[in-house]
Amino acid sequence: MDIYNFLQTHLIPFKRHDHPPVFTCEQANELIPDLPGTKTKNLFVRDKKGKQHFLIVVSDEKQVDLNALAKSIETSRLSMGSPERLMTHLGVEPGSVSLLALVNDTGGSVQLVLDSPIANAQALQCHPLVNTSTLVIPREGIEKLLYELNHKPLLMDVPGRTAQG
Repeated sequence: MDIYNFLQTHLIPFKRHDHPPVFTCEQANELIPDLPGTKTKNLFVRDKKGKQHFLIVVSDEKQVDLNALAKSIETSRLSMGSPERLMTHLGVEPGSVSLLALVNDTGGSVQLVLDSPIANAQALQCHPLVNTSTLVIPREGIEKLLYELNHKPLLMDVPGRTAQG
């Protein structure tokens, strides 16, 4: 999928910023200059049986409590999805995950979970299916993207954990 063509076709505004490849939030903080919008952390997880898949989007500094999240969304134990599952369901490699990867979820097999502060952010920083660029997309653009993709997010206060636990 050509993400830029998709965004332009659907009149979703964005500003592109190219940078060296980043694989973690820590690398992003080191290598990407300060940009407008909220930095995000994107976790691709699955339930215990591998039948349900979730894309969890939180602010970059939040540590997600997967056990508490599983209880909150009433599913079995959650664990990180493998690189193979990630490619199958979202068509991206580790380090390139963002909610823009939902363009590749044509079967609707991935449930998007948005942390409340992310849903209320004025703009989000998202990788455009590769980890060598970051797009800044205003909230209205994110809302339009999800509408066009027919992806209704689950909005919630994603449970966090402290650094100790």
